[in-house]
Amino acid sequence: MNRRLLLAAFPLFLIAACSGGGAPKDGKTLTVAATAVPHAEILESVKPALAKQGVDLQIRVFNDYVQPNLQVDQRQIDVNYFQTGPYLDEFNAARGTKLVAYAGIHVEPLGGYSHKWKSLAALPAGATVAIPNEASNEGRALLLLQRAGLIQLKNPTNPLSTLRDIVANPKKLQFKELEAATLPRVLDQLDLALINTNYALDAKLNPVRDALLIEDAKSPYVNFVVGRAGEDKDPRVVKLIAALRSPATRTFIETHYKGAVLPAF
Repeated sequence: MNRRLLLAAFPLFLIAACSGGGAPKDGKTLTVAATAVPHAEILESVKPALAKQGVDLQIRVFNDYVQPNLQVDQRQIDVNYFQTGPYLDEFNAARGTKLVAYAGIHVEPLGGYSHKWKSLAALPAGATVAIPNEASNEGRALLLLQRAGLIQLKNPTNPLSTLRDIVANPKKLQFKELEAATLPRVLDQLDLALINTNYALDAKLNPVRDALLIEDAKSPYVNFVVGRAGEDKDPRVVKLIAALRSPATRTFIETHYKGAVLPAF
């Protein structure tokens, strides 16, 4: 089992815990686990349309990347919407779960932020750089740093690269691996932090304006609606995905996030 995923099983804080007894089975209610920004906001935007179709969407908001998968796997929640394909693959491999990506909805470009420096060129030798401490987001952060010319990796296309795969580090950057949700809160103590957009937005950082480096629209890290194998044809899930991939949702994402979140459909 991946040690970092094991440690991550103890969430920092569960904003909205699930009630006991599992997901409702009334045929109308659909429970979805999500992180607050932007996933829960996007889900809130489609609630009225789903209500007109007879689906009562109940959004359970979490502040970690582990419990939303565990609770779907354990049938406490119907589906979740918070993660990328590489993260799901890593989670399934480490936990022995068999969750499945149903549909891609959006991309949240990962960005590098600093309160101390105005540009990457100003980043000093020996600077302290924090990256997320779980495998898929760590690899994603390292690939972004490589694209910016700050490091070189042994395999420049490996999405699960680790610090051990760095073969060149000309600025002698000092890396810290930290829980993704904590990165905005410790930004003042660092020279640079690679922060997932949901946590950046939650911390009032504007990826378009504030990021010193950021993924572009071609990022392969699409955020998916995820559930249990064989349950993607559930009529409630079909209606949810159709609503999330509708022209109205595209317009909501484009106008509400102004480039900080990008439609993937």
